[in-house]
Amino acid sequence: MVLLRILLLIPALQVVLASTSLTAAPPNSTTLAARIDDRLSARFKSEAIQPAPPANDAEFLRRVSLDITGRIPLAADVYEFLADESAGKRAKLIDRLLEEPRFAIHFSNLWRAELLPEATTNQQAAELERGFENWLIQRLRSRTSYDQLVRELLTVPLPASGQPAEPVLRDPARANPLAFLAAKDSKPENIAAAVTRSFLGIRLECAQCHDHPFAKWSQQQFWSQAAFFAGLEKRANGLLAPLTEAIDRREIASPKGGDKIAATFLVGSTPPWERQSPRVAYARWLTSPENPYFARAAVNRLWGQFFGVGIVDPVDDFHDNNPPSDPELLDELAAAFVASGFDLRFMIRSICQTETYQRTSARTHASQDESRLPARMVVKALTGEQFFDSFVVATGHRDAGEQGNARQQFLTRFALAGPISEPETSVQQALTLLNGRIVAQAAEAEQSPTLIAITQTPHLTTSMKIESLYVSTLSRLPSGPETEKLLAYVAAASPDRESERLGDIFWMLLNCVEFRVNH
Repeated sequence: MVLLRILLLIPALQVVLASTSLTAAPPNSTTLAARIDDRLSARFKSEAIQPAPPANDAEFLRRVSLDITGRIPLAADVYEFLADESAGKRAKLIDRLLEEPRFAIHFSNLWRAELLPEATTNQQAAELERGFENWLIQRLRSRTSYDQLVRELLTVPLPASGQPAEPVLRDPARANPLAFLAAKDSKPENIAAAVTRSFLGIRLECAQCHDHPFAKWSQQQFWSQAAFFAGLEKRANGLLAPLTEAIDRREIASPKGGDKIAATFLVGSTPPWERQSPRVAYARWLTSPENPYFARAAVNRLWGQFFGVGIVDPVDDFHDNNPPSDPELLDELAAAFVASGFDLRFMIRSICQTETYQRTSARTHASQDESRLPARMVVKALTGEQFFDSFVVATGHRDAGEQGNARQQFLTRFALAGPISEPETSVQQALTLLNGRIVAQAAEAEQSPTLIAITQTPHLTTSMKIESLYVSTLSRLPSGPETEKLLAYVAAASPDRESERLGDIFWMLLNCVEFRVNH
């Protein structure tokens, strides 16, 4: 009788166990952050590297604000954070920034630049830019998981051959994932190159015309990826031509002639075909937790974004001759990302909570110079969007009237020309800052919203006004020597010229390197 009761209970126990597995707690970001630090600390010790000390609160606040929301903090937020003495205030700040609308805007800017680079050189592609950004913002604000976002991007529905074609551009502001395919001129080889580079971290386009010269990839493998997009059909010329798709087309002409090349996964297997677009099968494989490249490429790209240098660097160049600086760390991050359900906020929170991310960028020991490990924070270049949006926060600039194209001017002139770990200032950028009308007007006492607010606030001493300018631009208090030197500069002029001298100081801060980089 006892045995019978046990046998009867087995199905119920199996359900309980299955339910427990399905509802298991997701990975904890604090725990993962501690594991990252423990692993790197062991590496630092074994390689005799002396890591930098923690960044102070002002340095951390500015850095994490730029990295998560794409702009410097408001002056009021600086004073509030510096005055906060509560435990765990940095973790609370990270959580708050991840919930701000600016998070989705900033990351849509970054991903648009990565996924739609054609917009900088092709006018038709530029027309797709706004709608693509709006689609990204919608998906990020709705907390769409990373794997789902990529699947939606690659499998955007298209009419079948013979049906009325789908317009690529209905309205420039309308959310438009189709922009990704259209900007590549809907060519299978262009799409395959972009997908494998952005989502798998592989520069497979190097095998388009011949076998890859440095990695294991063959020309056959490149075109087998392109074959998944062979059914795309343009109904006119140009990037904006309407599209249809022949869903039964799963092979593509070989550049060498002869037999056509069939759509085959990069790992060599053939999809179980169904009556749907080959893009669906490809996206399902691409974003699968079992895919050996997808999660690793994603976390490596995030790591490179926040630390300036990827665990594999460049972040889109995984191959045997370019090994990770810490393979075990990369694998652990990828496993945690999969376990989280490809939760971007989880991974960002984990990275930003680490002691490693919160180290100062100041060089404090020679051992920090040559290592690929993040022994101190890398000084990172700002994107054009980060620079302009931070300029707006600091100056109160309103992009309207005759200067209505100021943002676009900044995005063009301050676009990144190289790795973010190598900040550079071009001649055009220097001239814009030194002689540009927008910057000059921002430092004029009669026109600058920031200067007007500071100079017209009652009971502020000159020292307090200088401090306010520092907080508004550099997100920190001036040092004693800085204050002393600038007080002397203001005092050297007649009292009626104080506002003019404060404008000079403001102009100097807007032009300094500290304002133009993320450290």
